[in-house]
Amino acid sequence: MTAGPARLPRRTVAAALAAAAACPGAWTHAADASGEAAWPARPLRLIVVYPPGGVSDGMARALAEPLAQALGVPVVVDNRGGAGGSVGLAILARAPADGLTLAFSAITPLTLQPLVARVPYDPLRGFVPVIGVMHTPVLVVGTPAFAGRGFHDLIDAARRAPGAVRWATSGVATLGHLVLAQVRAQSGTVITHVPYHGGGPQLTDALGGQFEVLSTNVAAQQLQYIAEGRLQALAVGAPQRIEALPEVPTLAELGYERANRDSLFGIFAPAGTPPAAVQRLNREVDRLLQQDASLRQRLRESYNLPAGGSSERFAREIAADRRRNRALVAGGRAVFE
Repeated sequence: MTAGPARLPRRTVAAALAAAAACPGAWTHAADASGEAAWPARPLRLIVVYPPGGVSDGMARALAEPLAQALGVPVVVDNRGGAGGSVGLAILARAPADGLTLAFSAITPLTLQPLVARVPYDPLRGFVPVIGVMHTPVLVVGTPAFAGRGFHDLIDAARRAPGAVRWATSGVATLGHLVLAQVRAQSGTVITHVPYHGGGPQLTDALGGQFEVLSTNVAAQQLQYIAEGRLQALAVGAPQRIEALPEVPTLAELGYERANRDSLFGIFAPAGTPPAAVQRLNREVDRLLQQDASLRQRLRESYNLPAGGSSERFAREIAADRRRNRALVAGGRAVFE
């Protein structure tokens, strides 16, 4: 009769499991020895640094489902909006560097906000850029409170009544704020800034005419409101006019080249995250951006362009944007409250 495998005492097994749970690295080392990929062994937390309802929230959720399937663990979306993304990134900076906590954010909290305000993290060394996800055009729209018929009417109104025109953005030192600052500086007008905590809340107030103008990321919902006549498209920040609004000029066409900016969103991990985890995340997300039909359709419908590429490429894009913003701020051409 062949002897079966030896059974360890139940207490011994429980103690081993408790020790492994207290030290997740033990799983990694054991897996490395056997040649198996242990990461990720637990669900991922994806912090969206903006409130629910905006284009970034929608795309993060659209990405989370196929990413969970690719990694074999749930990806839990956690909205932590506030201070133009700084609140969520501060949470990420304090998270364990195990690759299980990530953030979905525009790059401006790293490349613009630290130049004009104090932020609760190190923008240069606090994070690992994992991958760029999408380029999003900026849309400047008039609300029911705006009586004009185009962008030039906006500037004329601001000149006639300094401070009377109210322009909403997703927060201080966000890209929408930079667009406003550049327009204001170049036109010599006084336009009142109305900062919000994210795209969703400002869109609700825009429909109610709580201010005259807002700058927001292009998304299907905003385009629907424009088609219905509830909002008026005045300009776009993009390399060229967008297909959904072929009659709406870019800010560069209107003479505001420095204001003609779009948003780059991506995924970040805490500094010190193991390179193997970063590489796996980069590889899976890049594959989804290139091959997942549903995700690409979602990007097209909201007029976002897929980014992708290596983490090194994403880091270079962040560094280039930081240099450009530093030159603008140092040159006095962008004035922030």
